Amino acid sequence: MRRMVTLLSLSLLVAAGCAPAGSESDVALPSRDTWPAFDERAAQVAEAWRPDPRWKSGYVPLQEPTVLVGKPGFSPDTETAFRAGWYRDQIPLPTARPADGTIRFPDGTLSVPLVAAAEAYRQLDQGDPPPCDGRPKDPGTPPPATPGGPDGAVSSAPQTACVPLTVTAVELGAVPVRTSRGEAQVPAWLFTVDELTARVARLAVAPAAVGTVPQPTLPPAPAPEGVVGAQDLRAVDGATLTVRLGLGACDTGTTPLVLERDDVVVVGGGVIRSTGVCTDQLVLEPVTVRLATPLGERPVLDVLTGAPLRITTG
Repeated sequence: MRRMVTLLSLSLLVAAGCAPAGSESDVALPSRDTWPAFDERAAQVAEAWRPDPRWKSGYVPLQEPTVLVGKPGFSPDTETAFRAGWYRDQIPLPTARPADGTIRFPDGTLSVPLVAAAEAYRQLDQGDPPPCDGRPKDPGTPPPATPGGPDGAVSSAPQTACVPLTVTAVELGAVPVRTSRGEAQVPAWLFTVDELTARVARLAVAPAAVGTVPQPTLPPAPAPEGVVGAQDLRAVDGATLTVRLGLGACDTGTTPLVLERDDVVVVGGGVIRSTGVCTDQLVLEPVTVRLATPLGERPVLDVLTGAPLRITTG
């Protein structure tokens, strides 16, 4: 049966090196030695990592192409619109392709073709929001009257309109992006949005100049019992990684695990499986992993699939 994805907000756990750090909780976590198979699996994944030369010479982004530049000041409605890609433009968007731009890596630069602002907006805009019961589709429109209410009294439904985010300006700039060559400054179209306190950037590099992430080589053995994989990266801050592990709904004793090498980092987790009846669903649990040294240009690989993890915001 295919697992259904459920996002739950759970407490963060901490790991240092290959061992879980102490917890302030009174609940004792299982010992690191509970999952000796993690080291073997992680070593296989690390040894199998053989990217082609473009990994170190081209542009391979390791995060989503839409980036918030600052704190957005989300409301529930504007966050929904941002996640869904609901926008409307209130300005003419330039259709001419600009001159080539420059990506600035820690180890050098790369000249790349760019897309026009209008094309970047087309990539950003994912359509219109669906109708919302009891709320107007346009700002400033009063909510409908409650049927049978006194004197046609208006509904007590929230006043916020179900509308897309409003783009009122755009300019070409650059934003920090995690890539296969470390964090780089990448050309991007910066859209000013009325409803947010931060600009929304859409990376401007033309698709022809964007490299692809290598296909992982899976270890021949099946996944070790009790070892779970990492689904994505949520944040990188020097030597601190926030990753989301994919757990079963009834798994317990979650312990983040990491194998750190000079050229690669492999992450996953160990859990205690339930022996009783449990629902078949995937729970994404954020955990914090602390490395011995800052991540730098090293890729972060999932211990189960061997795939490089991307930074996601959704």
